[in-house]
Amino acid sequence: MTDAYIVGSYSSSFGKFPDRSFKDLTREVYLGVLADAGLANGNDIGMAWFGNCGMWTDGQGSIRGQVCLTPLVREGLFPERVPVINVEGGCATASIALHGAWKDVLSGQTDLSIAIGVEKTFNPAMPERTKALFDGGIDQYDPAEWMAYYAEAGEASGKPFEPGPGRTIFMDTYAMQAAWHMRTYGTTERQIAMACAKNHTASAHNPKAQYRFALTPEDVLADRPVSWPLTRAMCAPIGDGAAAALVCSGAWLARQPAAVRARAVRIAASTMTAGKYRRLDEPGLSKLAAERAYKAAGLTPADIDLAEVHDATSFCEIYQSEMLGFCGMGEGGRLVESGATTLGGSIPINLSGGLVSKGHPVGATGLSMIDELMLQLRGEAGPRQVSGARIGLAENGGGVMGFDEAACSVTILQRD
Repeated sequence: MTDAYIVGSYSSSFGKFPDRSFKDLTREVYLGVLADAGLANGNDIGMAWFGNCGMWTDGQGSIRGQVCLTPLVREGLFPERVPVINVEGGCATASIALHGAWKDVLSGQTDLSIAIGVEKTFNPAMPERTKALFDGGIDQYDPAEWMAYYAEAGEASGKPFEPGPGRTIFMDTYAMQAAWHMRTYGTTERQIAMACAKNHTASAHNPKAQYRFALTPEDVLADRPVSWPLTRAMCAPIGDGAAAALVCSGAWLARQPAAVRARAVRIAASTMTAGKYRRLDEPGLSKLAAERAYKAAGLTPADIDLAEVHDATSFCEIYQSEMLGFCGMGEGGRLVESGATTLGGSIPINLSGGLVSKGHPVGATGLSMIDELMLQLRGEAGPRQVSGARIGLAENGGGVMGFDEAACSVTILQRD
């Protein structure tokens, strides 16, 4: 066992890019992460993890990473004969890729492993492909099971499960959880809107965000309803993008120039959990993932300087604040309202703009969170910089298993 470090990270801009291919995005983030790590080439890379959810809807069902990296191999930019492992875990896909690269280094399999996440969810010519991509995130063999589960939960939450046009069913399931939280703990629509407005305002300072404009809570509440209590501004958009990270061993890092060593950030913990059909009043899988991560890192929630959490809807940020231990159960709305999660607050959250504003190309999202933490821990985040940030946490969930995600990752990065 050895320490593992992220020596390079990179994210593309997120947005709707109908003229950019999966191979285009892969090339950008691969070359970008090499440059960020100060490497002239990728010759030391011994393993690659490639994350993607939707290429199968475009006809590429297998060997996705190999296909996207082949042009780079042919041009001598990516080393030959490097194993490429393809992974998919819904919206947690890129975090799973990072987890694999981290384990490569810890096990001694290689001194340098790369994780890449690439996604295109915007398909204006064939919107049915976008629908198929998202439908793949829930059990398609036994849909009667989750339909019955949600119907029963609708009675407890006071919001019937009534999927509608123009949205995925996931927005309805998030809305039901929000309604239950409001009924149980007194969380308000305005508190959810405050979380949303905070992130849209933060994204105005993120040059790679899909949306770069500030909103007020009033703007958010006045936006088009999606599924009560959620408005359009509170829901992550459709978009494309990619992100990558290079993970190295301490021994490899020690051989690099001082300028490279100075920007490396240690992976203090990387944990994964799986979802189940839980009760509405039962903690989610991210709580267990966070507890395991804190134990592995020898840290507590109070040690975290900032976090990037999976706000597929703005209610999720409130909920995950509770699961990650930044406040007590039912106190997430009041945490947002207090200003604690803003820049300058005690626990800044989603200064990238979060999924609702930075964007959410599902197979790339987790690594884009890591890129934001890397910027912050290196002191390179510009106007959204957290002063003195040393420890950052990323929480990323993917797929749906009842009211849990099917997979959840919690990663803690620490600047030594």
